[in-house]
Amino acid sequence: MKTIDKIYINGEFVTPQGQEYFDLISPTTNEKLGRVRLGNTEDTQNAINAAKNAFKTFSKTTTAERTQYLQNIKTAIEKRKTEFIDVMIEEYGGTFQFATISYDYMLKGFDSAINLLNTYDFTKKMGESEVQMTPLGVVGIIIPWNSSNGFICSKLSTAIVAGCTTVIKPSEMSAQQTQLITECLHEAKLPNGVFNIVNGLGEVVGSEISRNPDIAKISFTGSTNVGKIIAKEAINSMKRVTLELGGKSPNIILDDANLSEAIPLAIIAAYMNNGQACIAGTRLLVPESKLKEAKLLVKEIVFKTIVGDPKKTTTAVGPMVSTKQYDRVQDYIQTGINEGAEILIGGLGKPEGLEKGNFVKPTVFINVNNQMRIAREEIFGPVLSIITYKTEEEAIEIANDTTYGLQAYVSSSNKERAYKVASQINAGRVQINGIGHDPMAPFGGFKQSGIGREFGVLGLEAYLEPRALIQ
Repeated sequence: MKTIDKIYINGEFVTPQGQEYFDLISPTTNEKLGRVRLGNTEDTQNAINAAKNAFKTFSKTTTAERTQYLQNIKTAIEKRKTEFIDVMIEEYGGTFQFATISYDYMLKGFDSAINLLNTYDFTKKMGESEVQMTPLGVVGIIIPWNSSNGFICSKLSTAIVAGCTTVIKPSEMSAQQTQLITECLHEAKLPNGVFNIVNGLGEVVGSEISRNPDIAKISFTGSTNVGKIIAKEAINSMKRVTLELGGKSPNIILDDANLSEAIPLAIIAAYMNNGQACIAGTRLLVPESKLKEAKLLVKEIVFKTIVGDPKKTTTAVGPMVSTKQYDRVQDYIQTGINEGAEILIGGLGKPEGLEKGNFVKPTVFINVNNQMRIAREEIFGPVLSIITYKTEEEAIEIANDTTYGLQAYVSSSNKERAYKVASQINAGRVQINGIGHDPMAPFGGFKQSGIGREFGVLGLEAYLEPRALIQ
């Protein structure tokens, strides 16, 4: 059993002032993996002070220096591929398939950051003036437990490109994953104080980051409710905020789509990362005329979807991250039943033979209307709602009838038609006939899915402040 009793401040692993410990529990077996000692308000303030001091010099580093730091981090991570995959599987319950993809995306993110750094013009001509794009200052990075290290790397790399320093608060549930990435970052030999990592609770460490006047910007990924709390606190010192929040992504299958291709993609989109993904396509919009065919395909594919030990390469759906999350998903399945929706496959309880872990039966509801809670609220588990429509216009209307707008999916045999429909969806990203990630394209949400964008030029400029020199 492992005890993690250090946080990282000003280039050193240090013992936190905080005395509280948090137990780390395996989602696969519900056995105790270890524990982590949590930082407190004083620890957070020390980390902020270190980042503030480091900013004085790091903000003046050259493109070549920042490029080297990013390359150093990538090199350190490359040495420990197996460990990154294994610890995500053990601590989070991510499947081997998902953990491997996440690791690859993490590495590619550094290539994109280096490319961005070496192509972005930090000095622009606007009108008759010179506009200097200057680093904001200390960035508070607050991230959730799903794909923890991926979030750390993407946000930290952008901060480095901009010339900002950081204080990172990962989820206390991801402490083993955090320890591994911290060791890699330490090996990369960044200047002291450029990154600081404090394990701790949101109401302690996160709250101090949100209110501390020496934090210039917050980059947060997590629930919409927590995002609202952070935004309210941040306004007191006019912090800049980037908030990547919840989603209830629609997946529109148009009437000319090849269902034998579109339905398997829809199941992958719905159940990615065990359904614990803000971009999961959890509302499947099917033409009324194609419902019978779609139901047969969905049932066949979900029946063959392997749920179980996330270490196995064939497993497609692993456990929920915690018993709390398992109970939440069960409550939503019961809610769907109570609302009058019909279970096509799946349902309440655990799959046979998987009673020890937090496993959910991959579930599909039919006879769902868009006003039901299962169609409007983010469940964060492997639960898919099928909603029918009569016309293309109605499909677009249903897709947009949500408080969210993070991601959407469109399938059609006609690319031009797919683009036309995609262009009418109120979502930050729309996937057309597939599932992919472009690290140079902006990512973020419409409406209550967030504020601002990450990745690429727009993501970088959220870490920069323009200064106009007029003569």
